[in-house]
Amino acid sequence: MQRRDLVVAIDGPSGSGKSTVAREAASALDLRYLDTGAMYRAVTWLALEHHVDLTAGDELARIAEQAELKVTTDPRAPTILADGIDVTAAVRSPEVTGAVSAVSAVPGVRAAMVRRQREIIGEGGIVVEGRDIGSTVAPDAPVKIFLTADASTRAERRTRQDGLGEAPGSLAATEADLRRRDTADSTRAASPLQQAPDATVVDTSGLDIHQVVALIVEQARAVSV
Repeated sequence: MQRRDLVVAIDGPSGSGKSTVAREAASALDLRYLDTGAMYRAVTWLALEHHVDLTAGDELARIAEQAELKVTTDPRAPTILADGIDVTAAVRSPEVTGAVSAVSAVPGVRAAMVRRQREIIGEGGIVVEGRDIGSTVAPDAPVKIFLTADASTRAERRTRQDGLGEAPGSLAATEADLRRRDTADSTRAASPLQQAPDATVVDTSGLDIHQVVALIVEQARAVSV
């Protein structure tokens, strides 16, 4: 039987494989799943929809505090609603992707999201993915994984995910954007992207999804007996 209080924290930069791996691991372990990045993207989507100045930290924090966010935790069909609107697909738009690092760097936004994320985690039984789960959101999680991959591999994955295929210059542009986001995420003052000291680091560059999921499931089951 799986421990229902188990929390599996999966962190890593964009393109490291977090989302796919976290969903697959949650399904294999019969646990809930939470994509914390989608929550920051939903706040960003709301800010863009309401034409909020992305340098107006107080206004962005207000949106993060007051927005009605509804997140489903079924790993087979994760969705997110913002103020009653299903934005599951909309939060993956290029506009949101280009703005989310700036929004998520606002201390007030992060404070509001961390509080909401901890409420969703509750007593556990969940796989949570993001950039500061093991270090900030759930520092007591018994299983902490930090995924990484070389820049070219991450760019290739993100290019495929975004459906850009072989568009001229798409791979180079994606890699440049990933490096920009890495810098923004790892240097922000509030809850930066960082590896928790007790996390297991997994370089996914030469691994397929099944191999990474198997490793996570093995660690989770080891602490569940």
